[in-house]
Amino acid sequence: MYKELDTSVCTLMSPGPVEVEPRVLRAMCTPILGQFDPEFTEIMNETMAMLRAVFQTKNQWAFPIDGTSRAGIEAVLGSIIEAGDRVLVPIYGRFGQLLTEIAERYGADVVNIETEWGQVFDPQVVIQEMQRVKPKIVAIVHGETSTGCMQPLKEIGEACRAMDILFVVDAVATLGGTAVKVDEWKIDAAIGGTQKCLSVPSGMAPITFNSRVEALLLARKRIERGLVEPGKYKDNQNRMIRSNYFDLSQLMDYWSAARLNHHTEATSMLYALREGLRIVLEEGLEQRFRRHALHEEALTQGLQAMGLKLYGNSECKLPVVTSVSIPEGIEGEAIRSMLLKDFQIEIASSFGPLKGKIWRIGTMGYSCRKKNILHVLGALEAALIRYGAKIHIGRAVQAALDVYHSPESN
Repeated sequence: MYKELDTSVCTLMSPGPVEVEPRVLRAMCTPILGQFDPEFTEIMNETMAMLRAVFQTKNQWAFPIDGTSRAGIEAVLGSIIEAGDRVLVPIYGRFGQLLTEIAERYGADVVNIETEWGQVFDPQVVIQEMQRVKPKIVAIVHGETSTGCMQPLKEIGEACRAMDILFVVDAVATLGGTAVKVDEWKIDAAIGGTQKCLSVPSGMAPITFNSRVEALLLARKRIERGLVEPGKYKDNQNRMIRSNYFDLSQLMDYWSAARLNHHTEATSMLYALREGLRIVLEEGLEQRFRRHALHEEALTQGLQAMGLKLYGNSECKLPVVTSVSIPEGIEGEAIRSMLLKDFQIEIASSFGPLKGKIWRIGTMGYSCRKKNILHVLGALEAALIRYGAKIHIGRAVQAALDVYHSPESN
């Protein structure tokens, strides 16, 4: 009744998932080991060490949550938010809204500030709001894929540390594609994603957190184990970490030398993550960031030479996602459908107020390479011509080639 899987080979140029590195796919075929086999626990240790390097941190705690990127966000927020905690979430796109929803589900008193989609916050605006509302936690998105914008974090992190506020960053879209400087930016907890710039299948969420977060987790763990005297807190029950699976205090025991059983590890996904991280470090962080910037430049120059307009403030552009305004009179979904059907290329639409107004083109990880950039520019031009768009014909690929052949690209 059912045939063997034989999926199409697509050029994935959305903001995720992206094409998986072939070496990662090979690593996933590695034979399964028991999760407490010394050979496997050494793989766990190596993965933690490589995560520290990619997050640019000396934190002891850096490990993956089994689940998609949202699982990592929920594990961090759910483990540090206690009912009634004030959490400040600046929103400049869809995923700031997601941080708000998750925090509210764990009982937080969430305060939002918002700016127009396509812009980011002046850090001083966030800092002034921190001074006004005095939150326990500031949670913010680093790279907002719904708009293609990236929020500067350094000043906000420094202010959080000075005010003894925990600083939580969603770096799902940026980890492995542009700098995420956890220690330098004084980030207390950061969450990454596998299916974007790391070019690993979706299914794990790398996280890291520092000793400030650890102290809070250990205090909540004492309550869970009944080690706090009755009456010490008004309502100890409300201070417990509500989730079992996403309880970071238990996961610390699992990823520490104690190896206390918590769940059955997603063995093949860990193989994939380890290989993906190894490839990142083999390339070198700075070289990898330069590669992403080069292909971003080729793509944007090609789009603009075609006569298309980039969406959003260019000063805060996310290097790994390019948002393009859909030309007037063109049905965006018809173009996307033609790209997929006739060229086997996938680009993305957007959410909320930007739905039907922009396309989003990802240049992430293994998908971020010259062949793909030239392919998507040529195909997009052909599709737009087919639907009668008024564009400059024959210029896009040439503009991208100008970037690739420039002395600066070598």
